[in-house]
Amino acid sequence: MVLVGKHVSIRYARHLSVGRDFIIEDGAELNCLSIQGMHFGNRVTIGKNAIIRPSNIYGSEIGAGLKIGDNSNIGPFSYIGCSGLIEIGNNVMISPRVSIYAENHVFDNTELLMKDQGVSKKMVKIEDDCWIASNSVILAGVTIGKGSVIAAGAVVTKDVPPFSIMAGVPAIVISHRN
Repeated sequence: MVLVGKHVSIRYARHLSVGRDFIIEDGAELNCLSIQGMHFGNRVTIGKNAIIRPSNIYGSEIGAGLKIGDNSNIGPFSYIGCSGLIEIGNNVMISPRVSIYAENHVFDNTELLMKDQGVSKKMVKIEDDCWIASNSVILAGVTIGKGSVIAAGAVVTKDVPPFSIMAGVPAIVISHRN
């Protein structure tokens, strides 16, 4: 079963594969044009007004793509910028208004406009059984270890050890689950 809400935009659907019981809620946008495609496991939900973009919709370089495991969700109003590959494991809870970016703008050359210097793409990986709380930001090149919790409003700039609880800007380990 696939459930698609009202006013959902799915572009380049030939690059999309979904498992059983896929739900994409009202107003969500999914741009599937990517090198590795968009792959969603069983019982995945994309929340209301979430945006998933591996590529700029105005003709820039094609992005890498997104893989999401079984029983995972992306919360309402989240933004997933998967120009670099993003892998999300099984049983991952992504709360509302989370942003994940798998690229950074290049800005080293002060003689060129920043927008003309391009981007560097780095993979983001969220391992199984993680909870990414509301308004968190996950930046390019980060791996979030299995069983970790990212506190509301955290900005994750470096790898997260398994079973860690991270909070703050920039996020640091404040506790461990085990």
